[in-house]
Amino acid sequence: MVSRRSLLQAGGAVLAAGGLGLSSPHEAGAAGRAASRVLPSFGRPTRLDVADVSALDGHDQLLLTTLQGVVNRRGPRLYFSFDAGDTDLRWLDGTGAAVTRHEHALDLVDRYRREVRGAVLIDPDVPDSVNVATTLAGLRSAVAATAEQARTYGLKTIDDLRGHFDPDDVPATYRWQLDHLFPQCDHALVAGLPPTRTVNVPGVKWREVARETARVRDTSNRRVRSLDLSPELSGDDGVYLRFQDSFGDDGWGASVGAVTVKADGKEIASFTPGTAAESPYLFDGLNSSVGDSSNRFSDGGGSFVYRFAAPAGTKQLVAEVDLWNQFLVTATTTAPTRVEPFPHFRDYVVASRAMVLWLPPAGDTGDLLDETLSRLAPTTPYAGWFPHDVAGEWGGVDRASQHGVEVVATDFYMNGTVHAGVPAKISGRVRPRPKAKLRNRVYVTLTVGEGDNVQYCQRRMRDIWDDPARGSVPVNWTVSPLLADIGPAILAHYQRTATANDLLVCGPSGAGYTYPASWPAEHLDAYTELTGRYLRRTGMDLVYAYNPRTAAGDGWIPFDERVVASYAKNTPLRGIIQSWETGDLRSRPAGIPVIGNFYPQGKGAEFRDALLAHVEDRDPTAPLFVAGAINAWSWTPSDIADLAALLDDPFEVVRGDVFFALLDEAMTANRR
Repeated sequence: MVSRRSLLQAGGAVLAAGGLGLSSPHEAGAAGRAASRVLPSFGRPTRLDVADVSALDGHDQLLLTTLQGVVNRRGPRLYFSFDAGDTDLRWLDGTGAAVTRHEHALDLVDRYRREVRGAVLIDPDVPDSVNVATTLAGLRSAVAATAEQARTYGLKTIDDLRGHFDPDDVPATYRWQLDHLFPQCDHALVAGLPPTRTVNVPGVKWREVARETARVRDTSNRRVRSLDLSPELSGDDGVYLRFQDSFGDDGWGASVGAVTVKADGKEIASFTPGTAAESPYLFDGLNSSVGDSSNRFSDGGGSFVYRFAAPAGTKQLVAEVDLWNQFLVTATTTAPTRVEPFPHFRDYVVASRAMVLWLPPAGDTGDLLDETLSRLAPTTPYAGWFPHDVAGEWGGVDRASQHGVEVVATDFYMNGTVHAGVPAKISGRVRPRPKAKLRNRVYVTLTVGEGDNVQYCQRRMRDIWDDPARGSVPVNWTVSPLLADIGPAILAHYQRTATANDLLVCGPSGAGYTYPASWPAEHLDAYTELTGRYLRRTGMDLVYAYNPRTAAGDGWIPFDERVVASYAKNTPLRGIIQSWETGDLRSRPAGIPVIGNFYPQGKGAEFRDALLAHVEDRDPTAPLFVAGAINAWSWTPSDIADLAALLDDPFEVVRGDVFFALLDEAMTANRR
């Protein structure tokens, strides 16, 4: 039996001697993939059984989402609400299907039991068995379940993963899956999903130990702080020390560089984050990352928790922590989280008969990820996400790009098997551009990011889109053109309800998130051709795009002639906003204007002051252009309206299409 701490680590497995004795499934079909589609559809929903699963734990949600995948493969009939609000239900009417609501979601297992062949049993001691079980569920037309669930619902055991994998060897599990299951899978996509998640235990009482009350976004407050944990010595389960973001709205949460713990003056723990010495004490690190300086950090709503057990009779317990940024440190004597399977997006993976994995893009797991990606045809989507947050994003997307594979962030995309089949009228017409005359002004265009992330388009974007202040200020909204495949009614809703001040632009970096400069030269045109097809289909001609980071990791590589020439040849693009952050990039390779975004911290007056500082040396006899970046997770249209009200002379806020028309005019005039 593995410890709770082991479950909270990356997890892992190695094939035990003897193997599983797997039989070959029926030949994997096209999984609803038409020649003109990148992402599969499973037909139009006409009747849906709907149930709320928000109160169920991850094991029951895993059972139901894999059931949903098998059932909906033959035609969408199951739809679930995953939160206590209306996030999923507000898209339900748009499906056009007749709805039957069920009070008890698990009753649907019995209702649809005849449509599944049985259950693939996960190993509760091996987190990554959840992903292998999901892959097998798609191949076997089965559900992923615990042995207890299989008994409860009378499900025949199709494959039993218990005891077949070593929990301490992640690469070996996925090596076995790649060798034995991948050849049987449909290769329309490959999925990256975390096998487990941590869930907060209700009723835990925390004591505040330390808090940074100022907005500190550098190392100016870095020092070793002595944190007295003696009040928690009364507990029987050790001391739990949690680090989180004291503000949560600007991405500069607690950062820890080293920890030493002393009981009555005697050292009982000492480690640097990201090392083997940290592992025995890291109780919950799934929502944190390790930075370049061997520092563990967590931003926004995330946190990480250490657990320390003091010797019996200890009178004083002190943690000396190298700590900086915007930290909130709290302590408790109760285990604050539990681990359970991560259930989301598995309906789509199972219905697609795709392989699902979770490989950090570095070291041995990175090598295996490379090998997996190398077996995919160019422009095959990697759907899901990567471990280790920011570092995983940069490393994972870059590795995928090097293999000619685009990334579609879908790990929290719900009911994909239903949404992909909803018929909707998507406009391919480019919005008419308001007329504007070039003047000696500072033109600002504001772009809300994250649009490549289809789960953002389904969830957070709908939240802020419904803000009554939307439409009062010109704003660019990034969206994924691949919604035309996986959520056509979602995209159509945004097109239909956009105001004259709302402009939908393509999210990074076209038809899927990628770094174009990392693509093999012989495959880049395939990506831009695909992007061109989807841009014409969705009526977009501007893109927000990323490129690889520099070797030093201190910036981004600018788009060059080769990359932009491929866009120019194969797409209708009239402008590119490149992720740049400092706003000092402006070029015109292959005749397309490229501008680096400007991404200051804070909102309102703080953002305005950063803009003023950015343009203070401008030439007042010439126009200046600033592509402002808006954080989609912390800003709302009301916040954007507040900012715009502060931008008086010499600023003028314009839509992205106006911005690029004027920028192109100014750049052309300067070349004469």
